[in-house]
Parts: sequence; C-alpha cells; structure tokens
Amino acid sequence: MFKKIAILLEMIKFKHTVFALPFAFMGAFLAGGGAPGAVVFFWVVLAMAGARTCAMGFNRIVDARFDKANPRTANRAIPAGEVKIGEAWAMVVLAGLLFFVACYNLNSLTLILSPFALSLTLIYSLTKRFTWLCHVVLGIALAFSPLGGFVAVKGSLVGFPWALSLGVLFWVAGFDAIYACLDADFDREAGLHSLPSRFGREKAFNLAVFFHVLAFALFIATGIACELNYFYYIGIFFTGSALFYQHLIVKPKDLSRIQMSFFTMNGIISLTLFIVTWLSLATS
Repeated sequence: MFKKIAILLEMIKFKHTVFALPFAFMGAFLAGGGAPGAVVFFWVVLAMAGARTCAMGFNRIVDARFDKANPRTANRAIPAGEVKIGEAWAMVVLAGLLFFVACYNLNSLTLILSPFALSLTLIYSLTKRFTWLCHVVLGIALAFSPLGGFVAVKGSLVGFPWALSLGVLFWVAGFDAIYACLDADFDREAGLHSLPSRFGREKAFNLAVFFHVLAFALFIATGIACELNYFYYIGIFFTGSALFYQHLIVKPKDLSRIQMSFFTMNGIISLTLFIVTWLSLATS
C-alpha cells in the first residue's frame, strides 16, 4: 500500500505543490496582516493539497493516451501500468472531496468560490486540445492560490491585491510556455496546441520573456499596494534575478537545463516571495 501511495504521489509530482502553496500562504498572511490561526492554516494547506492532487490526477488520466505515445512521458505511472485508471480516479475523487471539505471548514465565500476554482484547474488539462492559450488558462487557475488564501482568512475580497494574482498568472504562463518547448514537435504531430507548437520555440521564448516582465512588474505593484517594507523588495530583487537566470540558462535550441529552470528557480521564486512578505508584515 505504501509503495502504491508513493507511486501515486510521484505520478502527480506532489512535491511541486511548492509552486502554488507559498502564494496561498502569501494571500492568507496579507489578509490577516500576519500568520493566520492554526486552524485556518491547517484547512488552507488541506485545500491546496486537495485541489492540486485532484487536478494533477485528472491531468494524468485524460492525457494517458498522449503520454503513452510521447517518448518523454511514456514511463509515467498510468501508461507504464504502475497505476490503474480506477485507482487514479479514486485519488481524484477523494482529493476533490478533501478540497471541498476544507473550503467548507473555512468560510462561506471560500465554499462558494471552490467549484469555480477547481473547475478551472480541471479544464486546463483539456485546453491543449483546442487552444494555444492553455498556458494562460493554467496561469488563471494558479492565480486562485493567493486569492483563495486571502478569502480563507478574511471571508471577503475587499482589499485583495489583484496585482498579486495577475503576477502569478503571467509568471505561470511564462514558465509553462518554456516547459512546453520540450514537447513542441510531439504536440504538433499529435494535433495538440501550445505556444511553441503553434508559433515555434523562438517566439514562445519571446512571449515567455514578455510574460515574466509583466509578472515582475505586478509583483512590485503588489508590494506598493500592500505597503510592504524593504524586506519585500529584497525578495523582489532575488525574484527578478531568478527570472533572468531562467532565460539565461535555457534557450530555444538548448533545453538541456530546463529542469533547473522549471523546478528549482520557480520553487525559489514562490518561496522567496512568501518569506519576504511574512518578514515584511512581521517588521512593519
């Protein structure tokens, strides 16, 4: 049983929750002017874990036939036969239930918004079938992370820094467009849509740069709107450096270091912005 659980967690890349969870914490801390209570914090963690597990499990199910045909993804758990479709569906349903239970235990507005937020994360998995704007859809889905954290604490959207969610949107759209370059040729042949499969890797990288410049500006705007202090802007400096480094080490014709770009640098960005927000609020 433990081996199966480990395979399921690896299948959905559970450790990559680090991309969205810090932004949910960031929204929660901004709503309360500091750390929320332990009970709220607990339910926020469970809501995020449930939503991401549900969405990633659904993604693996609906993309199983494409994953099997793609040499890069053929060894994933479902096409490799390590996880049965029924087992994956059970995980998706249970994770979805966990998400709704967590939202119920937070407040009424969180529960009202929960179906829309979860639907977006599920719909993303289907968008590559009909639009190259799939990266933007994923960005919108993850933009609900800080918004959800904020609403979980405050029970209201009043005072929410919308620049933060917009920043997350363009940050995600940028790095997802870069990552999609790995499958540009396969996607084109399979009739799937993405920026690199539609416009080529060079243009996809250029658009990713544009998205990341917008994200950087919006993260600065968040600090201004929330009146955060110098700790936050130290974090902004490191965020800008990490974004720049991503585009420095990965090129359209050289994707060999894309794992460092996608996982390491983006994990650093989300954690850094949360930590410096916490420090800023704690020292103001």
